[in-house]
Amino acid sequence: MEILKVVLTSVLSAAALFVIAKAMGHKQMSQLDFFDYIAGITIGSIAAELATELESPMKPLIAMIVYGVITAILTCLTSKAPRMRKIINGTPTIIMNDGKLYRKNMKKAKIDLSEFMVMCRQEGYFNLSDIQTAIFEYNGRLTVLPKSVKRPVNPSDMGLTPEIEHINTEVIMDGRILGENLMRLGLDTDWLNTELKSLGYKNAKEVFLGVCDDKNNLKIF
Repeated sequence: MEILKVVLTSVLSAAALFVIAKAMGHKQMSQLDFFDYIAGITIGSIAAELATELESPMKPLIAMIVYGVITAILTCLTSKAPRMRKIINGTPTIIMNDGKLYRKNMKKAKIDLSEFMVMCRQEGYFNLSDIQTAIFEYNGRLTVLPKSVKRPVNPSDMGLTPEIEHINTEVIMDGRILGENLMRLGLDTDWLNTELKSLGYKNAKEVFLGVCDDKNNLKIF
């Protein structure tokens, strides 16, 4: 009976925290989803209680398990049910579009004008006239679409077709050779040692970071 009470109170506290977080708004938890935020702070608090609870440690342990199960269930539901995802995570809100600020949407997102201005500056926009559309995402971040005349020039605007670039691969990290990455590139340690000597290094231990591009050019940092 006592264990059942712990389970029920854990479910009740999860529901209460969810409602409170909803009322506080997305800006309180940055990039975390609502229940990730709730579960994170709650499980952390329960874990601290578990570490200090010497008489009956099973209670906080069961509560942590319940929160973990609830989080797993909600994660599964949000990945398979779009409607459930909207209920739990919320939906993006248009704050500004075509030079117009939507005050009702700002109240809905629970941000004021000053906070919106800060978010715009953080995205690199100090003049609202440069913004075509600003959307407040459900993870608490602001996404900005600049006006066409204000966006950076890209190669297609200039009629250029640059070669496709691939990410660099780490082959040396903190003085250690990453053999698997070398094999993936079709290279070996003999090639690496030869390249290091040509760059003036005796061995990999002298290198903090070494990366190789798609053309097998070694870059040392």
